This record gives sequence, structure tokens and C-alpha cells, in this order.
Amino acid sequence: MDNRALTDRLAHAVEQGRLPGLHAVVVAHRGRVVLEHYGEGEDVRLDEPLGHVRFTPDTLHDVRSITKGVVGLLYGIALAGGHVPEPREPLLRHFPEYPDLAGDPRRAALTVEHALTMTLGLEWNENVPYTSAANSEIAMERAPDRHRYVLERPIADEPGVRRSYCGGATALLARLVEKGTGSALADYARARLFEPLGITRFEWATGADGTAMAAAGLRLTPRGLLAIGRLVLDDGGGVVPASWLATALRPHVRIDEDSWYGYHWYTGEGWAAVSGNGGQLLHVAPPLDLVVAVTAGRYDSPGQRTASVVLDEVILPGVER
Repeated sequence: MDNRALTDRLAHAVEQGRLPGLHAVVVAHRGRVVLEHYGEGEDVRLDEPLGHVRFTPDTLHDVRSITKGVVGLLYGIALAGGHVPEPREPLLRHFPEYPDLAGDPRRAALTVEHALTMTLGLEWNENVPYTSAANSEIAMERAPDRHRYVLERPIADEPGVRRSYCGGATALLARLVEKGTGSALADYARARLFEPLGITRFEWATGADGTAMAAAGLRLTPRGLLAIGRLVLDDGGGVVPASWLATALRPHVRIDEDSWYGYHWYTGEGWAAVSGNGGQLLHVAPPLDLVVAVTAGRYDSPGQRTASVVLDEVILPGVER
């Protein structure tokens, strides 16, 4: 891969205004970093304005729903340690604090795998801005008991049939990890995922109840994000079981003609990815030995394409296949 050509294509796209809100890009190809770019612009920490930021390799950045993919990896680590239930196990069996919900035979049919693939069949709507209480994830964060809030949603579909984007599913998985390991989610992530990868700087926001915001609360540096992608490229790198990754990245539920959903990761022919509100992207392409990490600040912007332009028009045209 021609580093200079990559840099020139990126600079050209920025000059043309085709990468609004781009904050950082880090790309690794065949084991070495071939592009590392840091910009500047307005940023926020969830809903907290940070003003104008000049981004550097050490600047933490919201990764938003990429957090979900990290929780999926943590679940696999915890499963290998015997701390969490197997995917096929009934979900509500592991939430005995809600016996009234477990008594509903339709809810009793829910499994852990339904949470992993977001096919719970519960009524859930994240198609409105994340600044609105009409958004189910925001309503969950404001609920007195976030886990009960998720599990008692009205049943809308047969479980396992249709994927419905659901941050509540991630919250349930995170709770199982915390219950099984006896550790707060951020502490478990630090010890079992981040430190083994050399990630020393991160933040994980909590709600008013002190519980980690499992669906979107993680902040990482772009290099930290890249390290997670390299782990996926390396079949787990001895940190996440390779068998879990093979299952997690296998197509489970079709999204569209070219993409599927696995266990909290998107997947397609020759690639796996997680993405987040505002233009956050972690893209892993094993056949190309390629990892792309992008952070951006176009939060809640309809049709936000900065990350896809970086990937499709800047990076992939220069990859030696």
C-alpha cells in the first residue's frame, strides 16, 4: 500500500469537503500502520460539549455504538471463563429478580443468543434522535431499573426472526458479565481486554445509577480502537477465544443484500465491522490484512457518510489485493 497516495487521497477528499466532521483515521495493513491522520473540530462527550478540539494520538473520543461490539468480545471472554451462560440458555433464568416476567411463557422463550443477535422481538425504537426520550435507549438510561425496562417491553415479534437494533440487548449482556464475574464492566474490560492489548487510556460513562452505559458509553483513542481491530484480525490474539470470534462473526441474521449481523458485529464477504453514531467505524478485512479505525463528530446527522467515504474512496482503492 502506497502511504503517500493514501495521504494524498485523504487530503484531497478533505479539501473537497467530502469528509465533514472527520476527527481521526488510523489504518494498519499487513501488520504496520500505513496512515494516521488527526484533524480538529467541535466534539462532545455524549451530550456534554467539549468545544473545539485538536485531536492527537492521545485524545479520547466517543466510539458510541462500537461499544456494543466491545461488549460482545467481553461476553466471549467471560464465557470461556465459565462466568456467563451459553448463548442457547434461557435469558430470564439468569434474571431471577424478575419472577413476574419469567412467568410469561413468551418471554420465557427468550435466549441469550436473541440478545447477542438483537432478535429479542421486543418493542424497541432507536429511529428517533438520541436526544429524545422517545428513543428507547434514552428511555432505558432514564428508567429506575434499566434491565427491567428492557425485559418488560411489549412483545412485537417472534424471537429470533427479525433483527431490531436494540441497545437494551447490550445492556442485558453487560449485566450478565457483571453478575458472572463479580466485576464492574469497565473493570473487567480493563483487566481482560484493554490491558492485554496495551490500551491504558479509556473512559466508560455510567448512568445516574452508576451502571456502565453498555450500548454507547465507551471512549477510546483511535489507536486503542485500532488495537481492538487488530485483535479481531488476529483471531482473538489469545485474549478473546478464536472459537468465540468465529461464531460471533458468522452471519446469523440478514440485514440487507451485502451484510449480516453476528454476535454484536456486522459481517459480510471478507469483512467484519462495528460502527457508531457520528461516523465512528472499526472495519476489519482479514483477506486484505487490513484494519481501519475512524472517528468523527457528525452526531445525529442523517445520511452521515464520512466514515464510508474514508473506507470506500480513500482506503480500499489503494489496498494491494
